[in-house]
Amino acid sequence: MRLSMSLELQDVPGQLIQALDPFKKHKGNIISVVHHRDRKTPRGTVPVQLVFEIERSKIELVEKDLQDYGIVVVQAGEDRFVEDRSVLLVGHVVHSDFGDTINQIDSTGFAEVVDLCLKMPGIDEPSSAYIKIRATGKEEMNKALSILRKVGAKKNLLVIEPIEAENI
Repeated sequence: MRLSMSLELQDVPGQLIQALDPFKKHKGNIISVVHHRDRKTPRGTVPVQLVFEIERSKIELVEKDLQDYGIVVVQAGEDRFVEDRSVLLVGHVVHSDFGDTINQIDSTGFAEVVDLCLKMPGIDEPSSAYIKIRATGKEEMNKALSILRKVGAKKNLLVIEPIEAENI
């Protein structure tokens, strides 16, 4: 089963390694770790988001081990977004209301833009954006990409998608 979990770690050396130990101990498979080292919560802790796979029967054991280590589990639950795809947009990305472009994906309820990197070489120069989209399944990802293509065509943005191995 694939799950996501939000943790709060003390800002001390070794805390992230200690937080990952219960996943190793209970044979979990870590898919991703986002360690927001440069951010602090209102409690002065460092937020960390994990996506992992583990047997359903082991989830409570992982949470108990984390609590025994003094690590705060803020949220834990099944990860409903299981497909992801990275896409490049090229053109006047910002001037074409990039917030609206993102909202077109996020408002579907089955897909979200989860990562963004924007490059703007100059005011009148075309910009580019790397975006990562996550969706609830392959069909939903295809729908989200279809929406992005339509929005890109309307806003005169070039949408560059990766070549999928199964399409070759």
